[in-house]
Amino acid sequence: MSLFKQLFIAICVLMLVSFTGSFLVSVESSREQQVNQLRAHAQDTATALGLSLSPHVKDMAMIELMVSSVFDSGYFESIEVIDPASGQVLVERTGVPVSGEAPHWFASLVDLAPASGDAIVSDGWRQAARVQVVSHPLFAVGKLWQSALGILLWLALSGVLCIGLGVLLLKRQLRPLDYMVEQSNAIARREFLSLPELPKTPEFRRVVNAMNQMVEKLKALFAEEAARSEKLRAEAYQDSLTGLANRRYFDLQLQARVGVDEHAGSGFMLLMRVNDLAGLNQRLGGQRTDQLLKAIAVQLQQLSQGRYLLARNRGGEFAVLAAGLDRNEAEQLAESLDGALASLQQTGASDCSPVAHIGMTAFAPGDQLAAIYAALDTALAQASSQSLQSWACSEHDTQRPAADERQSWHDLLDQALNQGRFQLYVQPVVSAADPAQVLHLKVLARLLDEQDNPVPAGRFLPWLERFGWATRLDLAMLDWVLAQLQGNSSCVALSLSGSTIRDPQALQQLYERLRQHAHLGTRLTLELDEDQLPDAAALEALTTRLRSLGFGLGLQHFGGRFSMIGNLAKLGLSYLKVDGSYIRAIDAENDKRLFIEAMQRAANSIDLPLIAERVETDGEWQALRDMGIEGVQGRLFGEPGPWV
Repeated sequence: MSLFKQLFIAICVLMLVSFTGSFLVSVESSREQQVNQLRAHAQDTATALGLSLSPHVKDMAMIELMVSSVFDSGYFESIEVIDPASGQVLVERTGVPVSGEAPHWFASLVDLAPASGDAIVSDGWRQAARVQVVSHPLFAVGKLWQSALGILLWLALSGVLCIGLGVLLLKRQLRPLDYMVEQSNAIARREFLSLPELPKTPEFRRVVNAMNQMVEKLKALFAEEAARSEKLRAEAYQDSLTGLANRRYFDLQLQARVGVDEHAGSGFMLLMRVNDLAGLNQRLGGQRTDQLLKAIAVQLQQLSQGRYLLARNRGGEFAVLAAGLDRNEAEQLAESLDGALASLQQTGASDCSPVAHIGMTAFAPGDQLAAIYAALDTALAQASSQSLQSWACSEHDTQRPAADERQSWHDLLDQALNQGRFQLYVQPVVSAADPAQVLHLKVLARLLDEQDNPVPAGRFLPWLERFGWATRLDLAMLDWVLAQLQGNSSCVALSLSGSTIRDPQALQQLYERLRQHAHLGTRLTLELDEDQLPDAAALEALTTRLRSLGFGLGLQHFGGRFSMIGNLAKLGLSYLKVDGSYIRAIDAENDKRLFIEAMQRAANSIDLPLIAERVETDGEWQALRDMGIEGVQGRLFGEPGPWV
């Protein structure tokens, strides 16, 4: 039972005891007063009647008349005129008055006895008779009943008022306790809340102040671990001069794209090389050359707008990984980059003409990194030998896409979305400590082509994004998953695209579907890619709404933007899935291990589970298990398969 209920019941009991006692005392006091009044009434009547009968002591008719007159004018049980010598009753009137106002049970409860009085009727110096009057308590019981009702009504109204004021005061005084409960629940949801205004009650002030200090300490510890992790990530995977990714991180992401797993896909890679970097250093000096490299990085970031992976490989060499681009879009990107470099030359940032040459080539699943870089070198050599444009494209072993590839994908995807030609695949996510324990199933999509062959998501998702149909697939996948969950007890995770999150209408349809299946909330977790997250306010609103519907939210492919983890502390996420590029060969590369350990400490400080993606070797699994990672996902623990 809550403290509020206990105090409320205590107040009610105290008020009940107090008012009951007051009521009984008041009723008993009124009863005694009525008894005294009955006695006085009977005695006064007897005295007055005795004096009135003295002149007519020998006239029995007058005595009877006067006795009857007095008896009929008041509440009397009996009036008797008695001969004192013989004890004979000379005149007698008895009877019961008309029923009074008080109920019978009340009259029996108060038990108000009749009161009597007597007086002497004198005949000169002789005692001629004795008058005995007995008052009936009916009238007194009625008055006592009215008095009791008045007292009860007053005590009831004042009791209700006192209880109401007590409840309001309790709620106000116990409000800090409610907020401390919310603080505790928020910490369990990996959120940090502080009470800005301390209560005036000294005891509560000390408790709330201690809670606030604890929360601030947790926030400081988390921020410290997050900063340490971000520093390690920057040292291992970021170029210190330009802030772009370095060659190592770029190759990890490129290798993931040309692999054979779920994340594989096609696109174009651009390699830009500044002309005569050594000569620029001699002519302009190291400081101005560095400024030129920074300016090139800024131009790349402005053109990319977060859509492509940018890296500075070494010296004056920059790389762009543009997944999902076709040949025409890649050529447009090269033209835009060439124009941006020309503007650098016009501003005097470089005395060379042109500033840099650009080579590009396509990549697809199954390509070798050596072949891709060889094709890029060929394209750079071709670009440097041209006079009309400073970029060139070179093909390698990968076949050049057909001219009608865009139309083919458009027709295939449109038909598949209309006819539901997709198949649900799942891959187990297991506990790192006990791989036999399945944490949940990751739901994957497979497109069925004309021959009903499954096509991995990495191949068709870029085309869906290009056609603006990612939301259609998200809502369809959600419907299929919800229907599938009706027939089994699995816990699953389903990815959403950034297009769905940014579309208010699509988001409302998503909420409506989830509201209709709120009973599945504990078994379905939605996921977002790190590079498709909305702004902080929209992300917080999304997590709050999903939590109100009973569903959780997790982030996948996390690690490239680790600096934002400080903003994730208050969202109450279900878990973070670390991108597989940070997991590859973690048992052999110590800097990766240090980075993941720092990330684990930061996440553990707010009780946020970490799950490693694309774990493929026993060495990687053992290293992750030693670090205390919550879960693992990868081909080592199960290939994606149809969800049956």
